[in-house]
Amino acid sequence: MRETMVETMVTYTIEYNGKLYVIDDVPARVCRETGEEFFAPETVEHIQALVKGSKPPVRMIQTPVFQYA
Repeated sequence: MRETMVETMVTYTIEYNGKLYVIDDVPARVCRETGEEFFAPETVEHIQALVKGSKPPVRMIQTPVFQYA
């Protein structure tokens, strides 16, 4: 049986307290067929610590927001 999961780095986005956060170079297992991303528990904890922590981001971006309706 062929392996459909590949270890790679992804860009992860999350909205927290009304702010959008972008985390680059997050290790993940990605399904080649569906594109679904899977993260180790330690990775999720690290992402949460980055978003909730006081460490300054490496850069800031401006993001336009549209309403679908």
